[in-house]
Amino acid sequence: MTDCRFCRGERPAADHMVTELTITVAYLHDDQFFPGWMVLVLKRHATELFELTADERTRMMDDVTRVASALHAIYTPRKINYEVLGNQTPHIHWHIVPRLVDDPAPLDAVWVVPHAPRRLDAAALGERLGALRARLSA
Repeated sequence: MTDCRFCRGERPAADHMVTELTITVAYLHDDQFFPGWMVLVLKRHATELFELTADERTRMMDDVTRVASALHAIYTPRKINYEVLGNQTPHIHWHIVPRLVDDPAPLDAVWVVPHAPRRLDAAALGERLGALRARLSA
């Protein structure tokens, strides 16, 4: 779909791609204020969960679960948040956010926590991507 920035490949950043899963592509979110924040983008264009077949929904939840398990193994979070919104980018995508022990606002959604975006330098990005890729390929 040409009016969708995910379908056009504009977002998420290509150099933040972690891996392709069964029905989604996993990316490290460009803002790492919350370490490990990931985005899973459905490979085909759809805006609502009811537009997916039962098999697609099952495979998508398997992808979400697989990423959450990898994040848990790497970061040992207190909790993992799962969000599917689509208001800004109407294309099914999940935000999977590990909430760590030192989280500055553990009871708030990441969207409302005031902070300067934390971008990783090339070395830190490569290290984080490598850890996630290794865990997701195991």
